[in-house]
Amino acid sequence: MKPRQSTLNSTCCPSAGTAGGREAQATGRRRSRRSILRGLGTGIALPWLESLPAWADENGKSRSNQPPVRFGCLFAGNGFVKDHWWAKGSGRDMELGRVLESVAPFKEKLNFIRGLYNEHARGCGIHSCMTGNLLTGSPLASGGRIRAGVSVDQMIAEHLEGQTKVPSLVLGCEKSYAGIHKGYSMIYSSHISWRAPTIPVPLELYPAAAFDRLFGSGGVRHADRSVLDAALADAHSVRRTISLSDRRKLDEFLNSVREIEQRINHVGREHRKDWQPTLRRPDMQRPDDKLPQDIDTHMSLMGELLVLAFQTDTTRVATLKLNNDHSAMRFPDIGVGYINHHLLSHQEQNPDWLKVNQYFVSHLARILERMDSIQEGERTLLDNSMIMFCSSMLTGSHDNSQLPVLLFGGAGGQLKTGRVLNYLNHDNRRMSSLYLSLMDRMGLELQEFGDSSQRLLEI
Repeated sequence: MKPRQSTLNSTCCPSAGTAGGREAQATGRRRSRRSILRGLGTGIALPWLESLPAWADENGKSRSNQPPVRFGCLFAGNGFVKDHWWAKGSGRDMELGRVLESVAPFKEKLNFIRGLYNEHARGCGIHSCMTGNLLTGSPLASGGRIRAGVSVDQMIAEHLEGQTKVPSLVLGCEKSYAGIHKGYSMIYSSHISWRAPTIPVPLELYPAAAFDRLFGSGGVRHADRSVLDAALADAHSVRRTISLSDRRKLDEFLNSVREIEQRINHVGREHRKDWQPTLRRPDMQRPDDKLPQDIDTHMSLMGELLVLAFQTDTTRVATLKLNNDHSAMRFPDIGVGYINHHLLSHQEQNPDWLKVNQYFVSHLARILERMDSIQEGERTLLDNSMIMFCSSMLTGSHDNSQLPVLLFGGAGGQLKTGRVLNYLNHDNRRMSSLYLSLMDRMGLELQEFGDSSQRLLEI
């Protein structure tokens, strides 16, 4: 496959471009025929045209009998207990440190990755400048400015745009921070997903809002509605403002879109019949509108939504930030006193720190268990995914000389699992090299990403 260069930048952000265009139309006294057609063309034709590669390979042969590969990233701030973060052996005989006990049932589907680091996060010594570029591999702007690069999840989401209702799901369980700490914006501590170098993707903290985005009518396209039908109301309002000749031209345009849509729908029916999502609609009730008051409920709901989004093929890309770096989260429900997560992370020998680490990993285990119980042909949803669990430092003492990384799932048979991969003494041990390899498995082949132009050996 020919390497594909990203076109993501601050001017192509959907929330900036689309919303801005609509505002301009709403506030302008007159709309030109050219701008109307351009708007309709962007809103109607492109998502469907771009969805065609989802159902055929470069030779035109159907490959839709295989479930798609999904990518998910779970983040836990402030690192882990170093002495209990380890793995040795392979397959069912793999041994895991105490932090990882709850994911032991999935060690045959695990790649425990040791020794990777993030070059542009080294040397600053504070949380925010270690986290903001964790998924981008790009230098961070200091002095209160915000610039972090484009994250791997959003690169994949752009590549898959139009193939699912929601391009990517970005979830969080702790509110974003504001302010500046030692010259770096605290925005960096709150966000790992970046749509454009200066635009972090807003965290969805409310389970109900995430549910509505996934299964309401606010996505890129609605599975039960024609793209053209979804735009007819706008088209009717446009017709009242243009000349008779332009109405005819608008009708011709809409008819051509209808023909394209029908052809694409025909291709979709022909090629989608071999594989269908195991669920066509959510099998859980819509969560309450309020923010959950206890963290266990909050994390559990977000994990359930992530799995459900993958299971229904509503999205194929998701991040879940269990907490912020420099987190103020507290855990009285598991018997840990009122010391917050960040302060506790500096007490490496405190048994409560190990307990909190195990608690976070237990939420990862819940997600893995649910995904592995969902059968998709010969494999499970977990087998057809890549789920990365990581932090921006190995320990709470700000040690990011190597990063804690777990990778679960086989990417639909593309990844060998049940391994401990140690890159500590390798020449190439950059996180961005891992991302290049993961993007390959998602069908996105780039010449370089972040600070790397090399793939990671064995991934």
